[in-house]
Amino acid sequence: TGQIPPEVGDLPYLETLLFRHLPNLNGTIQPAIAKLKNLKTLRLSWTNLSGPVPNFLSQLKNLTYLDLSFNNLSGSIPSSLSTLPNLEALHLDRNKLTGTIPESFGMFPSKNLYLFILSHNKLSGTIPASLANMDFNTIDLSRNLLEGDPSVLFGPNKTTFEIDLSRNMFQFDLSKVQFPKSLARLDLNHNKITGSIPAGLTDLELQFMNVSYNRLCGQIPVGGRLQSFDYSTYFHNRCLCGAPLDTCK
Repeated sequence: TGQIPPEVGDLPYLETLLFRHLPNLNGTIQPAIAKLKNLKTLRLSWTNLSGPVPNFLSQLKNLTYLDLSFNNLSGSIPSSLSTLPNLEALHLDRNKLTGTIPESFGMFPSKNLYLFILSHNKLSGTIPASLANMDFNTIDLSRNLLEGDPSVLFGPNKTTFEIDLSRNMFQFDLSKVQFPKSLARLDLNHNKITGSIPAGLTDLELQFMNVSYNRLCGQIPVGGRLQSFDYSTYFHNRCLCGAPLDTCK
């Protein structure tokens, strides 16, 4: 119970700091953590911490893994996090974060940032165009209030494995999107996506796909893994047809 003690900052050689599954841990993220210059892993998750994601985290230049998920953090995401030179994983999911995704997030000096998880918040606005510069392995922006065209997250030259943009307000033409050859998991359900399903998806080794509850139209392309999914992958669209849905008229 209680708060993270300031004495935690008196451990200058600490490389890993872990407070997880502590529902009675409250208060804000302790500013003394900024003194831990050797910290590589910071995981404060599944607690009752509140307040903002602090700017001072950008002072932890050796940080490779930052996990602040499953808390009650609020306010906007500080753009200064993009100055962390060695960051490989960013988990800010399951909080009450608001505002937009910082434009600076397309300028992480580390090209090794492979986990980009901001789901289950109240983030709004559009996807920064700068994210076209990043090549994440896993992107999860699901269950926010994001809108516009997130196509910059895709692209034939990326090595992305999983993209989850479900339950937002994205509006774009799916038929114009070029997908990474490496993509295995794609979740776009509950948006306002238009167009048709691109034939390029038949070239992918998809393990999971969901495009339900959108505004898609036209015939589902035949081939690849697209017919291996059941109707729930495709239902509640404007006029999709073809297996596994009804035959096109």
